[in-house]
Amino acid sequence: MPAAIYIKDLSKKYGTFEALRNIDLEIPTGEFFGLLGPNGAGKTTLINTLVGLAKKNAGTVEVLGHDVGADYIKTKSLIGLSPQEVNVDRFFKVRKLLEFQGGFYGMPRGERRARAEELLIQFDLKDKMDVQFWRLSGGMQKRVMVARSMMASPKILILDEPTSGVDVEQRHDLWGFLRGLNADGTTIILTTHFIDEAEQLCERVGIIARGQVIEMGAPQDLISKHCEQFFRVNGERKDQLNGYKVNDIEIQRGSLEEVFLKVTGHSIHEEQTDRAHD
Repeated sequence: MPAAIYIKDLSKKYGTFEALRNIDLEIPTGEFFGLLGPNGAGKTTLINTLVGLAKKNAGTVEVLGHDVGADYIKTKSLIGLSPQEVNVDRFFKVRKLLEFQGGFYGMPRGERRARAEELLIQFDLKDKMDVQFWRLSGGMQKRVMVARSMMASPKILILDEPTSGVDVEQRHDLWGFLRGLNADGTTIILTTHFIDEAEQLCERVGIIARGQVIEMGAPQDLISKHCEQFFRVNGERKDQLNGYKVNDIEIQRGSLEEVFLKVTGHSIHEEQTDRAHD
């Protein structure tokens, strides 16, 4: 089976500005993959290249073995995108939003009604199906956006900051829906500013900065590679544990946020203001 995403030597320029530089990335089918980077790092440009909204200048980009340039219609049908910004008519009712999206993929009326009904149940939105989008809570709006991206049953789901602006309880609810989709075989690519979200959900993460993927691996492997392990006893750091009881000892292994800061030199919430495109 071909990789869900295969990228080799990908470069993208806007005039003389290099938004992406020699990106190599392979995401196996069925993986939950996180893409982390500060604002302006190139995440959105990379996503836009995958879904055909930005044309690459050089390199290979394939979706399940299909080239995104030569076989655009096929690759588009394989990917569902839930963008960071809401791009729906806020006065549409939830059911209509889903059915309308199905129409873009040429789904017959009966088929898209049945699919919308299925997704309303799956995302626990059945009792909101006749409510206008703008009347929903932030968490429910995010759920609708993800459900809409699943209308054509894509093999790959790209989520751009899916829990931005959502409270903690709603974030955790959405995590449950995403885990379920992944368990059912959907490959998920997640961009997020919440480091704990990437640690909890992603099998691997790639860290992108200044248009390049500079580190990649499982969260715990990256923490082991870049973070110093030490011990705390009753809240105090200790380098040796002689004489202390095991129950008093807390092992500190660092965090993915510490890894990010070390390899990029930036907090994930910082904006790289010298870059014109993300």
